[in-house]
Amino acid sequence: MPVKQDSRLIAVVILLVIVPAVLTAIAQTAPPAAAPAAADLQKKLQSLGNRGVGVHDPSPIVKCKDQYWTFITGQNTPSFHSSDLITWTPGPRANATPPPWVRQAVPLNRGTDFWAPDVIKVAGRYMLFFAVSSFGKNTSAIGIASNPTLDPSDASFHWKDEGIAVQSKESDDFNALDPSSLLDTDGKLWLAFGSFWSGIKLIQLDPATGHRITPDSPMYSLAHWDSIEAPYLYHHNQYYYLFASMGLCCRGVNSTYHTVVGRATQITGPYLDKAGRDMLLGGGSIVVDTDGPLIGPGQTGILEDAGKFWFSCHFYDGTARGASKLSIRPLTWSADGWPVVGTMDDAK
Repeated sequence: MPVKQDSRLIAVVILLVIVPAVLTAIAQTAPPAAAPAAADLQKKLQSLGNRGVGVHDPSPIVKCKDQYWTFITGQNTPSFHSSDLITWTPGPRANATPPPWVRQAVPLNRGTDFWAPDVIKVAGRYMLFFAVSSFGKNTSAIGIASNPTLDPSDASFHWKDEGIAVQSKESDDFNALDPSSLLDTDGKLWLAFGSFWSGIKLIQLDPATGHRITPDSPMYSLAHWDSIEAPYLYHHNQYYYLFASMGLCCRGVNSTYHTVVGRATQITGPYLDKAGRDMLLGGGSIVVDTDGPLIGPGQTGILEDAGKFWFSCHFYDGTARGASKLSIRPLTWSADGWPVVGTMDDAK
């Protein structure tokens, strides 16, 4: 019996002490799982449309003469232009002279800090909508600037302040941020906007001025979720599409932005996703989401040019400490009419 007890004791010691120590030594000496090589990450970003230029909240891309243009969040509304959608060069600032109404409408704004611009060509001139606010507040305004051309070498180039399209105050349940304009099939001009609070709203504008058709004209609710903003309206075939960014932006590699879409047969909605869920009730089918080093894609734009569609957005670069950059990727439409964002390999 003593011999059996001693052998059992030795076995227990082996199981409890020696085996874990051996396993720990093996784990410490084993090579770590290989991380993706830097070159592989850059190749991945290139396939996902990285243009290597630092932007945040890029406007939809528009074309003027032989140049493509986008406007971005920043002091005095910076712009970038390109001849090929690949290489982008800084252009003039649209609000080089800040509008005089800014400080009165949004006292906490520095007077030169403008967000999430949107640009559209209406009746022979370009109308630029831009947001003025302060972080986390809904005391906000969407301003308007107009220009007969985007070509700074043209003698007629001049940005004109056109005042305020819509604004919100602390007592309102909405936030006048992130404008997106669209001409409907009847030639009426509309503006979607919204960030958090009660979600995405829609109003009709006077195409001659960019202002709301009347101060008390209807304001339609299009979409709602706990964290939703950056609407983008687009019309294709028989549908109006509403894109929106859900999640949190502006946190670098920790950003949780992802872009969703719903569609409607009328611009005022209801916007339903692929499963038939209403975007007012939190619906929305994912269009783009974090993909490896491309983190938190948001702020949608669609360009149709020479028979091709292009999807633009910003993303946070996981290889550059979360710097915000521009992505442009090919877009196609499924057989049942939903947008499908591809890779640059699809564009070849």
